[in-house]
Amino acid sequence: MVDLESEVPPLPPRYRFRDLLLGDQGWQNDDRVQVEFYMNENTFKERLKLFFIKNQRSSLRIRLFNFSLKLLSCLLYIIRVLLENPSPGNEWTHIIWVNRSLPLWGLQVLVALISLFETILLGYLSYKGNIWEQILRIPFILEIINAVPFIISIFWPSLRNLFVPVFLNCWLAKHALENMINDLHRAIQRTQSAMFNQVLILISTLLCLIFTCICGIQHLERIGKKLNLFDSLYFCIVTFSTVGFGDVTPETWSSKLFVVVMICVALVVLPIQFEQMAYLWMERQKSGGNYSRHRAQTEKHVVLCVSSLKIDLLMDFLNEFYAHPRLQDYYVVILCPTEMDVQVRRVLQIPMWSQRVIYLQGSALKDQDLLRAKMDDAEACFILSSRCEVDRTSSDHQTILRAWAVKDFAPNCPLYVQILKPENKFHIKFADHVVCEEEFKYAMLALNCICPATSTLITLLVHTSRGQEGQQSPEQWQKTYGRCSGNEVYHITLEESTFFAEYEGKSFTYASFHAHKKYGVCLIGVRREDNKNILLNPGPRYIMNATDICFYINITKEENSAFKNQDQQKKSNVPRSFYHGPSRLPVHSIIASMGTVAIDLQDTSCRSASGPTLSLPTEGIKEVRRPSIAPVLEVADTSSIQTCDLLSDQSEDETTPDEKISSNLEYAKGYPPYSPYIGSSPTFCHLLHEKVPFCCLRLDKSCQHNYYEDAKAYGFKNKLIIVAAETAGNGLYNFIVPLRAYYRPKKELNPIVLLLDNPLDDLLRCGVTFAANMVVVDKESTMSAEEDYMADAKTIVNVQTLFRLFSSLSIITELTHPANMRFMQFRAKDCYSLALSKLEKKERERGSNLAFMFRLPFAAGRVFSISMLDTLLYQSFVKDYMISITRLLLGLDTTPGSGFLCSMKITEDDLWIRTYARLYQKLCSSTGDVPIGIYRTESQKLTTSESQISISVEEWEDTKDCKEHGHHRGNHRNSTSSDQSDHPLLRRKSLQWARRLSRKGPRHSGKTAEKITQQRLNLYRRSERQELAELVKNRMKHLGLSTVGYDEMNDHQSTLSYILINPSPDTRLEVNDVVYLIRPDPLAYLPNSEPSRKNSITAAGPDSREETQL
Repeated sequence: MVDLESEVPPLPPRYRFRDLLLGDQGWQNDDRVQVEFYMNENTFKERLKLFFIKNQRSSLRIRLFNFSLKLLSCLLYIIRVLLENPSPGNEWTHIIWVNRSLPLWGLQVLVALISLFETILLGYLSYKGNIWEQILRIPFILEIINAVPFIISIFWPSLRNLFVPVFLNCWLAKHALENMINDLHRAIQRTQSAMFNQVLILISTLLCLIFTCICGIQHLERIGKKLNLFDSLYFCIVTFSTVGFGDVTPETWSSKLFVVVMICVALVVLPIQFEQMAYLWMERQKSGGNYSRHRAQTEKHVVLCVSSLKIDLLMDFLNEFYAHPRLQDYYVVILCPTEMDVQVRRVLQIPMWSQRVIYLQGSALKDQDLLRAKMDDAEACFILSSRCEVDRTSSDHQTILRAWAVKDFAPNCPLYVQILKPENKFHIKFADHVVCEEEFKYAMLALNCICPATSTLITLLVHTSRGQEGQQSPEQWQKTYGRCSGNEVYHITLEESTFFAEYEGKSFTYASFHAHKKYGVCLIGVRREDNKNILLNPGPRYIMNATDICFYINITKEENSAFKNQDQQKKSNVPRSFYHGPSRLPVHSIIASMGTVAIDLQDTSCRSASGPTLSLPTEGIKEVRRPSIAPVLEVADTSSIQTCDLLSDQSEDETTPDEKISSNLEYAKGYPPYSPYIGSSPTFCHLLHEKVPFCCLRLDKSCQHNYYEDAKAYGFKNKLIIVAAETAGNGLYNFIVPLRAYYRPKKELNPIVLLLDNPLDDLLRCGVTFAANMVVVDKESTMSAEEDYMADAKTIVNVQTLFRLFSSLSIITELTHPANMRFMQFRAKDCYSLALSKLEKKERERGSNLAFMFRLPFAAGRVFSISMLDTLLYQSFVKDYMISITRLLLGLDTTPGSGFLCSMKITEDDLWIRTYARLYQKLCSSTGDVPIGIYRTESQKLTTSESQISISVEEWEDTKDCKEHGHHRGNHRNSTSSDQSDHPLLRRKSLQWARRLSRKGPRHSGKTAEKITQQRLNLYRRSERQELAELVKNRMKHLGLSTVGYDEMNDHQSTLSYILINPSPDTRLEVNDVVYLIRPDPLAYLPNSEPSRKNSITAAGPDSREETQL
């Protein structure tokens, strides 16, 4: 079969002038018929118009040729002036006639002919029915003036020396240059060139004015001073620059008139040009211009796409992004559709940022703007959602479209996307890294109820810090807290590591304990070379390989650490660092005997139900020397870790037979049958056997299945967890699942109450007086406040009201802006809070990214802002594993073989452990847990607060009530003065007012007056706390609720809590310390990795209580 494609001749690449005139001759000898289609008639005029006007490339060549002709004519004029020898005399004939040589005249005639022909041809092609429109154009008139006299001189030789103002061709050259630049932009498809055009027009206009003035003055002064071109140039520059030396001046009236005309023209034309250029410059400053292609190819840059850029968002991004040393040479290109904010503009003018941050006003949905940002050459693109929108779903939709547009324009550019709603996450699964705000928010709120201050722990881990915060504070807890806050998660390959290389072939727990003991680093997870899944604490049965990637917590990464041989220093420091207790024996000497090891190995059997303590050895040897701890084995012994330890649920063993039957009928273990949104990670958790009817979900209304109308009537054994939210969104799934995870014992499952509105009556009905925690989620309806920082106003005031009404309630709050955390539990006259405010300001002045960390509510984990997790997305550019590790810690993902985050509480019976290093060893040798930090609570040494003074005053008044009642009239003035001297914060004005009322009132009998006065005094002496307590009790009585258990006097302001991440091994343990643990996955020890449906329903979970027994 004949290949017809090979016989078809190629089409001509472009039109040539010969083809336009003669047509294509290649088809003459061909039998086939060529069919051509034209948008317009295929006439000779259309062919010429296509070549001279419509075709961009040919039109550009014509413009360039025309521009060259005009410049050549001006050059010939200058040559004529230089070659001319002016004759003496002051006659006007010297202005009309000049000396022109024959060759020069011939060249000028040739140029004039070509120019006139081209002008007439272009006028004919652009003719649209109005001949006067073509004739009266200024370029056409100038062309006639400069070309026609030369053509006439061909036929009339006596006119060859007639003066022709050829220097006016400079204005035609300017016009040709403008047209040429326009054609150039059309040919190369260049955009955003208005500024370049305006600058070019301004410069060309200025040059044309100067050149015209030079040539005009020089010619008119032929009958005066006979100035040359250089003197004319000097005069024009001095005149236009408004200097005016006066050494060169025009003498003739004609030259003076010409100078006046040129100055008037300059005063009219130049300001217009400058105004247009200034306007374009301002618009360019607003839009940001372009990111240089040369810089994009030689330098590295990232693009930040946002809906609206606020100063807090910008500074968080820049501080976190440039905190890494290897990112110092990166450029940040900001692509935002709104105009630059005033504060943002002010910050970007700082030299530190102005050289590295480029702001472009544009949309990510426009390819032109993406091209301006050089998205295809970017190292990464960060797309952030606007969380201050009322409609967060709409904000997610905009983010999704931006992600799609960037992926379509630059498929190879890594995407880092922030999304708000979890149900929208599956639209951007193609992104390299995704952070869903509601997923992380609700997961952290849930873990805060189980492991206190988990939000603070995660926030400190994902922030870059050097651990220098608080080091200049006089208080020790701030120094320790600030130093430990510098710990972050790093990674390194085991065979390349000095920390972990020696533990190849050893168990994970052995490597974790000894690395912490030797170097102070906390090994928390690993990843196989051939596997993408990260395993947090895979347990003692995991054997370390040379190619494993180790993830550890430390102040700095190993590559930035220096290792020194300090054998002598260690020997001198052994009595201080490793000797504990009265025996003064080192730890490694105590665990040397096999007898001790045998005793401690008994602790690795099934746990007893004696109590939540770190068990002591029960042998008689403990009377001879202090208790010891078993060593961590290099390879796990299968007999030391039994499945009964990890899969049995003590909560079932400790119940009575009747309770056991009811619990077995009520709960089961399995995967949730329904997923609230696409992309949610399936989690093995506690489930009910049967679905509860919807009518039974209303706690405050009875139905046909139950008659309870308040939480107290349900008789819950565990304390409640109340969630105050605006709507029941899909994100609540991530709050419920961690609290119902399979590794939580059944007897510790707290009832969860969702409170969609929080008036006082509803709070009392849902059991706020005996709740364990109350979680307050930021209200979405308040996020669109006119002032950005007022978005948290409603939440802050509501939480403050709860704090005043129920001081013993543990309230966990989520805010939009971190700066508003200072208003949580606000006390205007609290000196300690004022001191912390000053400390925060000093830390901010030192450039700290964690200046808010010393606020007591944040340090205690009672408040956090989800915007703090923005740094998690920024850190993932350098640490691509941070999002995965955070999701594993929060329980959002459950990887088989990976551990989970839990906690244990140190009691007085556990203080025999004494130090964090011994606790690390005890946990690793017995249960395989890896501790990562301590949550410590200390008494707050403050001056007595106003509320405590008022309470003590009331107690004192109650004791004095009987005495004052008998002789109130005689000793009233003295008792009042003594009260005020002993307790200066009493309400003096109230007492004075009460006394005035008692004096002005009517005279009653002695006992009646005494009684009324005493009642008034008691009323005004009541403290604010007692008034609030009375209000709550009255409301409870009105609703028919019992007031038993309402502890109105309990106040937590006398304590402060903070977190120590990866503390030093010699850190002393204290009572009520809560230790954060990463516990191995219990299912990893099952012989079958996937339990059957029957086993998943009947098998009990592990004992992972908050107070762990080892």
